[in-house]
Amino acid sequence: MYDVVLLTLGSERDATGGACGSGGACCGGAAEGAGEKTEERCETPRVPVLACADALTARGARVEMVTARSDAEIDEVLARLDGPPRSDGLTWPDQDAKTRLVVATASDGQLRAVVRRLVRRYAPAPSRRPADLAANRTVPDLPTVAVLPLDPARSGTHRDLAAQLGLPRDPAAVAAAVLDGRAHRLDLLRNDAGSVTLDGALLGAADDAGRPLHWRARVEVDDVVLSNGDEPIMACAVGNAGGYARLDDVALLADPDPTDGRVEVAVAVPVVTRSALGRKRVRLEVRRARGRAVAIVPRDEKVPFLDDGVEGELSRKRSWWTEPGAWAVWTA
Repeated sequence: MYDVVLLTLGSERDATGGACGSGGACCGGAAEGAGEKTEERCETPRVPVLACADALTARGARVEMVTARSDAEIDEVLARLDGPPRSDGLTWPDQDAKTRLVVATASDGQLRAVVRRLVRRYAPAPSRRPADLAANRTVPDLPTVAVLPLDPARSGTHRDLAAQLGLPRDPAAVAAAVLDGRAHRLDLLRNDAGSVTLDGALLGAADDAGRPLHWRARVEVDDVVLSNGDEPIMACAVGNAGGYARLDDVALLADPDPTDGRVEVAVAVPVVTRSALGRKRVRLEVRRARGRAVAIVPRDEKVPFLDDGVEGELSRKRSWWTEPGAWAVWTA
């Protein structure tokens, strides 16, 4: 029977802020050296976590519940997924491990925080690339994880990654997938800022009245240039899955697929035309491309974005590239 670790990140606020453990804090407490402390809010396991633990225990699994408040504490859990020592000294995942990991998530950003640490743990340095690593990958097959949504009913309108993938949301069904399910391998987007993207990113912002703010950037997918940086852009979507396929009533991404080994990118550009009577009209042109990698070079000082629901600002070139089938989830 399996050993199962039920991992909860200490605070939705800190974990969705990007790197759970940014500055060392991940649970209601201030980062080391920040000079202040906030209230601890994450000692008691959530009801879905307890229900999943009970379902696993009833099936004979040995269950441990862990609340991680920093990257270091996440890494302590992930170390249990390591494989036997290799002759080249690399830390590699155990593909036949009897330890299985369930990540309880209040947001896609929390799941991303864990997968990001998996990549940091198992990605070899370029100078130590082993011969048994696939030519189109920079990371080995990462350990399969189970996703336990902390909002089983998903009362909101946004479809999180678990909903898009059709993963079980009921704690008992998640437990069954961990013990009896199959591994469903998915593409992963890595980027040159050292992070990862599971679902997608949306670049752009609106003013207080909800009107989109225009910005400029060079957007290039492999050898296809979607914008050369001279024209205004309303929005840009970088999609592995479909979380950012639409922006209000505008269809950005056509058919993003997290298993096709490609990233889909779209830019929405306002185009001015004139009627036969000379009246000026503005229509929205959506340009799309698929490829292995995308590079975005902002021409403006800062471009706001959401990446797996995590807010940020882009002030320099950012590149994403696809790692086909690099991570996996347990599904029924």
